[in-house]
Amino acid sequence: MIESIDQTILVAASTIVAFGMATIMIFVRAKAATKPITPKKIILPPVFMSTGAFMFLFPTFRVSLLGIGEAVMVGLFFSIFLIKLTKFEISEKDIYVIPSKAFILILISLLMIRMIIKMIIGSVISFGETSGMFFILAFTMILTWRVAMLRKYYQLKKVIEKGM
Repeated sequence: MIESIDQTILVAASTIVAFGMATIMIFVRAKAATKPITPKKIILPPVFMSTGAFMFLFPTFRVSLLGIGEAVMVGLFFSIFLIKLTKFEISEKDIYVIPSKAFILILISLLMIRMIIKMIIGSVISFGETSGMFFILAFTMILTWRVAMLRKYYQLKKVIEKGM
């Protein structure tokens, strides 16, 4: 079914969805900064996102081993920016994520870079395989970022328990 839809329409639609998701993420992140962070809030986003792996049950979305490796490497690279920008602060024995204006800029920049790469790759491989690669890229990026956040969180938790 996906093969019968024009590639241009699929790329345009997936770009619109990606921008919508980025916009939602900016608002969610801004709201989350007003409440203390918890391990549950750190862990749940990649858990929820992992359900997207069901796409690989369909042959259209399957990715070659080389494609998986490339997507993981780019995801790890992109996660470095998110990890570096995510800072925490302790306030009244609670841990908060410090809002960063650079986060929005980096998120939009990463999205633009992904779109450019998607257009280049999309002209060489099928839309389904491109979608699979970008799911792997995004999941790797978010999982790595969230693991780093969890590690920082527990380091700060130890500081709080020792009495700051």
